[in-house]
Amino acid sequence: MLGLRAGSQRILALAFPHLPTDRVARRSWGLSWRSTRRPDAPPIVCSARLNNAMRLTALDEAAEAIGLRKNQGVAEARAMCPKLDVVEEDLAADRRLLDGIADWCDRYTPLVALDGRDGLFLDISGCAHLFGGEKALLADILARLFHMGLDARGAISSAPGLSWAASRFGRGGIIADEDMETVLAPLPVASLRLDQQTIAALQKLGLKQIGDLVMAPRAPLARRFGTQLLLRLDQALGRDEEPVSPRRPVASLSAERRLIEPVQAEEDILYLTGQIAQSLKTSLEERGAGGRAFELMLFRVDGRVFRIAAGASQPLRDPKRIAALFSERLQAVHDDLDAGYGFEILRLNVMRHEAFDTPQEDFDGARQKDASLAGFVDRVSARLGADCLQNFQLCESHVPERAVAAAPAIHGFASGKKPVASGFPWSRSERPLRLFRRPEPVDVSLAEVPEGPPESFRWRRVMHRVSRSQGPERLAMEWWIDGADAQPRDYFRLEDDTGHRFWLYREGLYGQMPPPRWFMHGVFA
Repeated sequence: MLGLRAGSQRILALAFPHLPTDRVARRSWGLSWRSTRRPDAPPIVCSARLNNAMRLTALDEAAEAIGLRKNQGVAEARAMCPKLDVVEEDLAADRRLLDGIADWCDRYTPLVALDGRDGLFLDISGCAHLFGGEKALLADILARLFHMGLDARGAISSAPGLSWAASRFGRGGIIADEDMETVLAPLPVASLRLDQQTIAALQKLGLKQIGDLVMAPRAPLARRFGTQLLLRLDQALGRDEEPVSPRRPVASLSAERRLIEPVQAEEDILYLTGQIAQSLKTSLEERGAGGRAFELMLFRVDGRVFRIAAGASQPLRDPKRIAALFSERLQAVHDDLDAGYGFEILRLNVMRHEAFDTPQEDFDGARQKDASLAGFVDRVSARLGADCLQNFQLCESHVPERAVAAAPAIHGFASGKKPVASGFPWSRSERPLRLFRRPEPVDVSLAEVPEGPPESFRWRRVMHRVSRSQGPERLAMEWWIDGADAQPRDYFRLEDDTGHRFWLYREGLYGQMPPPRWFMHGVFA
C-alpha cells in the first residue's frame, strides 16, 4: 500500500465514461474509429437484467445525445430510437479491456492501480519530467487513448480523491496544491465517492456542492452522516492520506529502451535485452546483488503489452546469461508472441534480487561445475517451465513419505541445499531406491507372532515366499498430524526366493484391536 499525502506525490486519475460501448465500437469499426468520422450507425447501448427487467447499463455519446439514460428500460429506449443497437453487457470483457489499458499505461509509470470498473490511478511522482512535464504527459496519454478509440478524461493533483473528482465531474487538467479547494468547491457531492443514500440525504438538506460541506460545521455533519463523509472530504482536500494499491508488484530495478523504429525479429529483441541488461549491471553491483527473477515487457505499437518472466537458479549480473534466459523463454512462447507491427518499447525489470557472492575460483573446477549446472537448470526451466526439473529437500519428519519434499530445481539450487542422493537422510542400504507415493495393501497369510516378519505375502496378485528378512524397525506416527490414536509401524526389509527385495511394514500390533494390516512401501534395486 502506498500512502499518498498532498504535496508529496502527484496522482493522475483516468476515467473512461464510455468504456463498454467503446469496446463494442472498436470491435465493429476498428481501433482508430474516433480518429475518423463516426460511421453512419445507430447509437450503441449495453443492457442487462436488473430487477427482473432489461435495462440500459452503458450508453455511447450518440445515445446520450438523444436523451437516453442509464437504468432506463430497453423497451422504452427502443420506442425512442427503433434502430438502437442493444448489446448484452459483458463485464468480463470490460475488465479485460481495462486491464489492457492498465498494461499500456505502464509505459508512463509502473505504479498503476485499478479504480472500479472504468478508471485508473497512475502515480506519476518524479517521472513527469521524462515526458516534458505534467501538462505534456497528460496531453500525450489522452491523445494516444483517443487514437486507440477510447474516450478518456484525466486530472492530475496531489490527492487521489481530487484527481478522481476532477476527471469525472470537473474539467480535469492539472491542479496545483494551492488551487485544490477552489477546484473542488463547485463540484457535486457525488464526486466525494459516497453511497447513494448519503448523497440523497445531503441533497435533501440543500448541501449539493462540496463547497457547501466545506463551509458547514463539521460536528453536526459527523453526528448525522458519520465519519465517512468527513474522511472523504479530507482525502479530496489532501488533508488525509489515501492508500492506493498498485495492481502489480513493483520492480526493484528497471531499465528500458524506447525505439525510433519498432522491432519484430527475436534476434533484435534478444540483442536489445542484452543491452538493457548491461545498463542494469552497474546498479546491481552497487547493491552487491544479483537478479533472481526478471521480467521483460514488450510494448507493441498498437497498445498491447507482453510480459515474459524468467527466473535464475542463482543471482545473475552477467548480461549474456540474462539474455540467454529470455532466448529460451522466447522460443517457448513463440506461438503466443505476436509482434504485429513491432515493439516500440522494451523494458527489463528485476523483480527480485539477492546478495551476489563472488568466491575465489579454485583449481579443481568446482566453481565452474556449479556455474554449468546453474546455467543448465536456468535454460531448461526457462524453456519448459520451473516444474520440469525437481530435486528433493529434507523435511523435519521421520515418517518416510514426509521426510522429503519435491521442489523445483531452480529454487532448491539457489537455496544452497544439496539434493538428497537417496531421497532420505539414512544410508542407501537402509531405505529403498523407490518409495511408493501411497503404500499399497499386502495380503499376509502367515507371520511370526507377535512381532516377526511374514513367511509369505501376496502383492499385485503375485505370491512371494520370504527367504531372508531384517527388522522390525518401529516408527511411531506423528500425533500432531495423524492423531493420538494412530497405530505405529513396524518396517521389515525382505527378500523373496527369487532375489527381489521389498520394504514392508505392519500397521498395528497382534493381539490388539483393530487387527494389524500390512503394506508395501517401497522396493530396493
